[in-house]
Amino acid sequence: MPNAALLLYTSFMLLCSNLTKRYNAKTKNAVDDLSLSIESGQIFGFLGPNGAGKSTTIRMIVGLLSPDKGKISFDDYSLSDNPKAYKRLISYVPDVSHFYDRMTAFEHLSFIADLYEIDDKQRKERIHSLAERLMLSHALSDEISSFSHGMKQKLSVISALLTEPRLFILDEPMVGLDPKASYILKQMLVEYASKGNTVFFSTHVLEVAQQLCTTLGIIHEGKLLFNGSFSELQARNKESNQNLEQLFLQLTQEETHDGF
Repeated sequence: MPNAALLLYTSFMLLCSNLTKRYNAKTKNAVDDLSLSIESGQIFGFLGPNGAGKSTTIRMIVGLLSPDKGKISFDDYSLSDNPKAYKRLISYVPDVSHFYDRMTAFEHLSFIADLYEIDDKQRKERIHSLAERLMLSHALSDEISSFSHGMKQKLSVISALLTEPRLFILDEPMVGLDPKASYILKQMLVEYASKGNTVFFSTHVLEVAQQLCTTLGIIHEGKLLFNGSFSELQARNKESNQNLEQLFLQLTQEETHDGF
């Protein structure tokens, strides 16, 4: 008989089918017919040059942008057909976080807990644990207006993890974090995926992507050029000792030259 825990572990999958988005009729597609699937337990690194379509893709996945074409689902919940059920399973850390600056950090986190109907005992335990882990406990009673960029980034991560999402999406999460906080966040992402959750993050720090990610997606000029593991990317190249930065540059430069 199949193991019930294994069935639970493998039942969650993010599916993006033929996603297309164009902002202006006179320009080319920002995202062009992109399809990918990401299973539970994966840490998926989404890579690409500036303007490649990473943030547009992420904003479609979290429901901030509607695709011109294509479908998105997670755990068989369609974003277009059942947005409430879909969004209750996901959390998002944007590249630039926005807060009510006159709130304290604790008030902000309590507000998020209210939205997701997290009871008092659970919210206190989660807030305390996450704030201690990300070294923000000392500032929970402070107004967010007094926070540095790095502190706001930590608060954004705590806010997202407070709801215990099955799909955790981050857009350039290491920007603004000091080395210790970056190290802690990387540990947390690995631990979170090990529990059967899905982590999807974009980054320009290719060393971090090579170190952390079980699967990679490389996007360039709106098109997905590669989707697979780092070892699979190496296997496509004759010189398999190249690191991710070298392979990434080679792949995106080749695509640019082919476009000419």
